[in-house]
Amino acid sequence: MNRSSNRARTRRAAALVALSTIVPLALTGCGSDSGSANTATAGEVTKAEKGSAKDLSDVCPATVVMQQDWQPEAEHGGMYSLIGEGYTVDTDKKTVTGPLVSSGVDTGVKIEVRSGGPATGFQPVPATMYLDKDILIGAVNTDAAIAAAEKQPTVALASQLTVSPQILMWDPKSQDDAKTIAEAAGDGDPVVTAGDVIPALLESQGMIEEKQSDLSYEGTPQRFVTEPTILQQGFATAEPYIYENEIGSWAKPIGYQLLAEVGYTIYPEPIAVRAEDVEKEADCLEKLVPVMQQAEIDYLADPDWANGIIVDIVERYQTGWTYSEGVATYAAKTMTDLDLVHDDPKSGVFGQIDGERMKEVVETFAPIMKQAGTITSDDIDPESLYDNRFIDDSISMK
Repeated sequence: MNRSSNRARTRRAAALVALSTIVPLALTGCGSDSGSANTATAGEVTKAEKGSAKDLSDVCPATVVMQQDWQPEAEHGGMYSLIGEGYTVDTDKKTVTGPLVSSGVDTGVKIEVRSGGPATGFQPVPATMYLDKDILIGAVNTDAAIAAAEKQPTVALASQLTVSPQILMWDPKSQDDAKTIAEAAGDGDPVVTAGDVIPALLESQGMIEEKQSDLSYEGTPQRFVTEPTILQQGFATAEPYIYENEIGSWAKPIGYQLLAEVGYTIYPEPIAVRAEDVEKEADCLEKLVPVMQQAEIDYLADPDWANGIIVDIVERYQTGWTYSEGVATYAAKTMTDLDLVHDDPKSGVFGQIDGERMKEVVETFAPIMKQAGTITSDDIDPESLYDNRFIDDSISMK
């Protein structure tokens, strides 16, 4: 398994999988469910005027299929926020389908959001997109795009989260109230991850030694609880809440630092299409990309509806993954509090991708992937990985 797919497989969610032993599971469902157990409301909805910017019916597929990289969580809130009331859930295929509603306007098409992780056999999103051409939009991390660039190229069209919420976490007491990864790792304690991108990055910066790298992380809290001297991967939008509030054997704060602050500068889960579809689906994307830009902003302004969907379908999917309303609320708030979602600093436009940042990401991670054998050449053109042509310059969080 390559580095990128390994991380996707154990994406911070793995820590939550362990909670299935702590949080009772609901009865297993199967097949397609109509209606919704979501008690929130999507608000008043009007029909898009024919031919208007929000009318997707004449240019997009009748059902716009979007593929996520992991099981439902608040970091995917922008995508799930587009699902209108009356959605249906397929518990076999792990999909949710409903009217595609943008800022209270029914766009005239449906949206289907597909779960990743176990639902796709833990395949990277690009591989899934190339196997199933019904998928139009995928959430593709920049490093996953680099890994797939040779055989399954994808093009990012708009960022959603601007900064990765991935962290290294530690026990403040065991690490003398360390505030940074460098301080916490300074005594040589193990750095436990599921893939080797993170330790390779930290080694390249002299923050850890090779002997500290431990790739045995399985996503459970057991080792961290019983061996609190280790440093462990996680997400700022989940583990701080979960360990303090939902893991009774820990039940106290953790220390952490965002990996983005030490060089993990990828774009997390920007919306992407297969390279061939940039031109092929241009008419649809011209209208759809601004809808996706606005969706993330709308989600953070009022996350209740999308969070309700996420919690609802997680319970229905019954994969062993658990996700509480408390985690969802915490995640949405943390994305704002930590400024993980913001306008592109150079242009002031939300969702626009910075070419210089993309170049830096390729220069940082392509050599690491080549050394590991994930890719055969690190000669990757950063400009091939993104395209801002469909961005609406008027959309801003301000």
